[in-house]
Amino acid sequence: MSGTESPAARLQALFEGHRLTPTQRRIAHSMVRRAADVPFLSSVELAELAGVSQPSVTRFAVALGFDGYPALRRHLREVAPAEPAPETGSYNEYQQAVEAEIENLRHLAEALADTGPVRRAGRVLAASRPLPVLGLRAAAAQAHGFAYFAAKVHPDVRLLNEGGTMLHDRIDAAARAGASALLCFALPRHPREVVDALAHARETGLTVVSVADSPFAPVAKVSDLLLPAAVGTGLAFDTACAPMLLGRVLLEAMCDDLPDAQARLEEFDAKAAARGLFVD
Repeated sequence: MSGTESPAARLQALFEGHRLTPTQRRIAHSMVRRAADVPFLSSVELAELAGVSQPSVTRFAVALGFDGYPALRRHLREVAPAEPAPETGSYNEYQQAVEAEIENLRHLAEALADTGPVRRAGRVLAASRPLPVLGLRAAAAQAHGFAYFAAKVHPDVRLLNEGGTMLHDRIDAAARAGASALLCFALPRHPREVVDALAHARETGLTVVSVADSPFAPVAKVSDLLLPAAVGTGLAFDTACAPMLLGRVLLEAMCDDLPDAQARLEEFDAKAAARGLFVD
């Protein structure tokens, strides 16, 4: 592993290729989110962080090929040395939530040093006519925001932000109309309906691109390309600044593969000015 990789990237590389149980994926997700701290945590502390039992942490380490958690922690200290995260004890709970989101954005910036996955996703989405964009419950706002802006540069964007028995029908209709890909925003808590819908989309021949909170999110197994961006969990309701920003980055990459994107934007601006649509 390269010394230029972030601690989070090194941890993700360590987990790749292993078939993890849902509980083990939860532990892996927690470790990635607190990558700088993990080499200094005991198995009990990691269990509390992930909300699992201490024996589950031990079984997780064994599943990765180590004799136990102490061996895993020694390995992390050798291959991913890092200083503990700065103390935030002087911050109140609201400031801590903001600091956590700032850290999520730092991790996203590090991940985007490799532009390959986002550029590949942008090409796939730009080529799809129509382009269905799926997001249910907590992720509905992310899907709506992406679809709103994407519709200004893409000729046919179809927002799928309501579940129910019609969801599969709408995916089928998009596929029949010529869609080749589907974009999904998937955030905790993950609705079972989203996983089922993505499995159905792949069965119809669509390439599934997902923006999710973790490489180990439930949608990973039914996605062809997954782009992770962590959510904040310090408040009563999760915060999703990083997934929102990643959606905008993905939109930028898609624009790069839409040759008439700039012309469409200029046409919209001209019409908006003629209608007096916006306050100067």
